[in-house]
Amino acid sequence: MNPLLGAEQAVLGSVLLDPGQLSHLDWLAPDHFYRPVHQALFAALRKLRDDGHPALAEESVPLSWVTDAVAEASTHVFRGLTAVYAHTLISACPRPAHAPVYGRMVLEGAIHRSITEHAIRLHQAARADALQGEVEGALHYADVLTGVLSDLAQRWGTEPRPVAPATPPATVPVTPPPVRAEQVAEDERFLLAVLAEQPKAMDEVVGWLRPGDFADPAHGQLYRCLGALHHRGEPIDRVTLLWEAQRRGLLADGTLSGDQLAAICDGVGPGSAEWLGELVMRSSVTRTAATSARTIRALSENEALTPGRLINHALHALGPLDEVRSRWQAVNGRPAPTPTAPTRSATGPPPAQVHAALARSAPRPASPSSARPGSAPSLAALRPPSRGHG
Repeated sequence: MNPLLGAEQAVLGSVLLDPGQLSHLDWLAPDHFYRPVHQALFAALRKLRDDGHPALAEESVPLSWVTDAVAEASTHVFRGLTAVYAHTLISACPRPAHAPVYGRMVLEGAIHRSITEHAIRLHQAARADALQGEVEGALHYADVLTGVLSDLAQRWGTEPRPVAPATPPATVPVTPPPVRAEQVAEDERFLLAVLAEQPKAMDEVVGWLRPGDFADPAHGQLYRCLGALHHRGEPIDRVTLLWEAQRRGLLADGTLSGDQLAAICDGVGPGSAEWLGELVMRSSVTRTAATSARTIRALSENEALTPGRLINHALHALGPLDEVRSRWQAVNGRPAPTPTAPTRSATGPPPAQVHAALARSAPRPASPSSARPGSAPSLAALRPPSRGHG
């Protein structure tokens, strides 16, 4: 059985067996369940509790608790939920008292799923912006993802902080969409030509444009050479630029060739380095956003990562985008928004949630029945001592 499916069934089964377990699951929401039928049933059980169902006041849980829950949930789902399936859920619950632990497993699955979904949205927005030469959509969904991570950290009871994974997930480098790749490369070549031919052009971009902003690594290395000449106060032209590239080994290792550099510098017309640099920055923002999104998606699909580590690794993966974004907004005269740390509850996570976390790692004494190989507990043994279906 899928572990997450088993956890969802166990949570619902525990509440069907013992309505009192709902008081330990107030931090769990219906949309934390993966299956729609489970979402509907958990919402129905909470509604019956809030409406004061008679089962809450009785020592023995009446059959109406199950039938009324199924009837209420059936108004929101059209298939998959029957009285037979409700009893299947009851059978899937080993111990009703373990409901908070099962619920925490459900929440863990929901955290992985939510981060995956928002990473996909960020990636889609970044690709759409790259096609249109925009950045606002990618930056908006990056803000949304950051807010989601902070909210999930609070729900899980951990402190959100960027932490680099011990082994970064393998992701394919992001390139501009094919219909834009040539235009991006042309913008980069034009910018480099302007910087090589206009002595004062570097002053317009050197404060905010970085070699890593170039999609073509060779163009980034050539910009690095320009920056070195500018930093040393040496003259910049095609001859000094070629010499600097040679000193850095770019000709020897094949990163650049003399013909490539000549092609970039030949035939350049008048142009604005600042305007061209902004075009390069636009491409850098969307490319970095797409890379961050793919890294976060790869992390979220790793089921071995605990939610706390997943959230912190995802925040770390957004770091490069935050850095590029701050430079982009600075050059456009807009201050970068100051991220607000999520407010932590003075009392910490819900006690039932803490108990569930501890229960997952605390050693348990062997049950007397486990001493007899092959023995299995009866259905009656799964119910709380003071409750049973009447």
